[in-house]
Amino acid sequence: MAKTSKPSMEEQVATFYKTNEHPLKDVINSLRKVILDGGAEIGEQIKWNSPAFYFTGEMRDFDPKEYKRDIVVINLHKKDVVLLVFPTGAKVTDTSGLLEGDFPDGRKVAKFTSVSEVLYKEEALKSVLAKWLELVERA
Repeated sequence: MAKTSKPSMEEQVATFYKTNEHPLKDVINSLRKVILDGGAEIGEQIKWNSPAFYFTGEMRDFDPKEYKRDIVVINLHKKDVVLLVFPTGAKVTDTSGLLEGDFPDGRKVAKFTSVSEVLYKEEALKSVLAKWLELVERA
């Protein structure tokens, strides 16, 4: 019996975007570009069945359940809005109002319903990403 190997991270990401049928696909693609343009140390994978972006650099040791490497996940559960979920977003000082929510686990969310809204909030999103990267506990 031939052994099948799991697709690489890059293959999983490519397959996701090729087969994605979400009604706000253009919003997702716009957000993806802004996030990946946020820094050379931002990588992409499929995690929790969604596009997820993480810090690719060296970090101090930590408990993986703390999600310190995870920057943001695109939540596609709703058809009329795309949520960006920042698992450790409460640690980021956001004065723009982009990040919402008061969750006990420390996550914050940002909501997008159109490409024009992505463009309108792009600088705030870039700022949040830059501030998040500043907080990374690098090795």
